[in-house]
Amino acid sequence: MQPTREQITGLLLAGGRGMRMGGVDKGLQTLHGEPLAVHVLKRLAPQTGALLISANRHPDTYAALGTPFGAPVVADTLAGFPGPLAGLLAGMRAAGTAYLLSAPCDSPWLPTDLAARLAQALDARQADIATVTTVDANGDASLHPVFALLRTSLADDLAVFLDAGERKVRAWYARHTTVEVVFTDERAFYNANSLRELADLERDRGPG
Repeated sequence: MQPTREQITGLLLAGGRGMRMGGVDKGLQTLHGEPLAVHVLKRLAPQTGALLISANRHPDTYAALGTPFGAPVVADTLAGFPGPLAGLLAGMRAAGTAYLLSAPCDSPWLPTDLAARLAQALDARQADIATVTTVDANGDASLHPVFALLRTSLADDLAVFLDAGERKVRAWYARHTTVEVVFTDERAFYNANSLRELADLERDRGPG
């Protein structure tokens, strides 16, 4: 059966070091007058039954941003900024639902039908993980693995994977039945990896 909205917890991934942005906390950088994290929370909120924020810095600030959305902050249980998989694990452990929908904090234009399309594919393929692939006008495909709908029952396996020192998202996905869902709007998954790219976003109102 296809997961319903109430069965999905949304997870904002804001636990990185932002090294390509000079070490600043990316989710707290402002776009059109609001932190990037708020833009993402606004996109996720209508698609999920609950929300969480994965953050390892400025927890009080993120807690304040998450309060209007009922989104508490969860921190990685592994030290040293181990990457997005650690954030996923923290989210899985904290979620009270069977499914987790993750998105990075610097993707303010993520699709409003992201959860629905990933849930449909997950059910159709009886998969454990559904993630995103975009295809450009030339037919070239790009995988966006941190946009994903996952079964929270995978948490123990992910913990074992991380305890073994593994960190690669795609390598962990390969251990499970994973479906890649094709989206044609690349701009919806555009993320700001530098202050220059953030400035470019500031000049572009983005999709509706």
